Amino acid sequence: MTEAAPLAGTHRRAEPHPPEPALLGQRTRHHRPDTDTGPAPHPGDTAPTGSLLAGLLRTARPKQWVKNVLVVAAPAAAGQLFTVHALTELALVLALFTACAAAVYLVNDARDAAADRAHPTKRHRPVAAGQVPVPVAYAVGGTLAVLAPAAAARLTTPAVAGLLVAYLAMQLAYCVSLKHVLVVDLVVVTTGFLMRAMVGGLALGIPLSRWFLITTGFGALFMVSAKRYSEAVQMAGTAGATRALLTEYTTGYLRFVWQLAAGVAVLGYCLWALEEGGVPHTSVLPWRQLSVVAFVLAVLRYAVFADRGTAGEPEEVVLGDRALALIGLAWLTMYGLAVADW
Repeated sequence: MTEAAPLAGTHRRAEPHPPEPALLGQRTRHHRPDTDTGPAPHPGDTAPTGSLLAGLLRTARPKQWVKNVLVVAAPAAAGQLFTVHALTELALVLALFTACAAAVYLVNDARDAAADRAHPTKRHRPVAAGQVPVPVAYAVGGTLAVLAPAAAARLTTPAVAGLLVAYLAMQLAYCVSLKHVLVVDLVVVTTGFLMRAMVGGLALGIPLSRWFLITTGFGALFMVSAKRYSEAVQMAGTAGATRALLTEYTTGYLRFVWQLAAGVAVLGYCLWALEEGGVPHTSVLPWRQLSVVAFVLAVLRYAVFADRGTAGEPEEVVLGDRALALIGLAWLTMYGLAVADW
């Protein structure tokens, strides 16, 4: 009894401030910053995943490198593709053009990092997410922009080096200001495709046909304007746009542009295919003329996606639609037979 009384009294005095709950509360407050303090971070704002090199590679847009295959267009059209010299030169030019394109992507993402962090999708880009520091992106992009033309001047022709310098200057100007100028933005992106198609011919000293340039240029404008049209259709009725300039374009205008470009591209290809140059073909069938059918069908098939507003990612349309792939394979076969004169 004498020992129990002090214990009871102690318990009554401690009752307003129980020691164990207080300790638990201190532990909870101590560990809370590691779990749920502050707003939930965005997926792109968490600790960087993967190495710096992996982030740089992602920023260089490997999926977009398929565009650079256009460097073989002029040699293929001239029937000068399958030689050791041609393949070696084209592999080098392809690597140099890819380096230039990567430089532009790195500088563009470094410049737009702050804006990209507020974008629902672009905030996952390595530079915006913090996986690649902005100074590193600028440094690597600048290094590639200097080394690629310098290597071209030493290893290829001066014309190739000059074209790469012009490409970099135009694309960097696009990143800084030209992408905000109506119509000029379409012309710059289209010219980038045209330069890819020209550089292979310049590397091998192949004269570029006027019909080749017309078909390639307006074919590129067709795909670029169809992409813009699809983006405009998809953002209709929503707050904001993925490209600020899309608010300045009307869907009717962009539809007019891609329809006009498709028509001119088809016309240019027809004129090339029907131009014999005074030399009659000796092949089994007039493959060059027959390839017009496949070319027109390919344009019409792609226009289906453009009209629906689902041509926002051209590489996905080209690689993902089975019918378009089969038409493209048929065209490539007939085109190859025409060049080989079989």
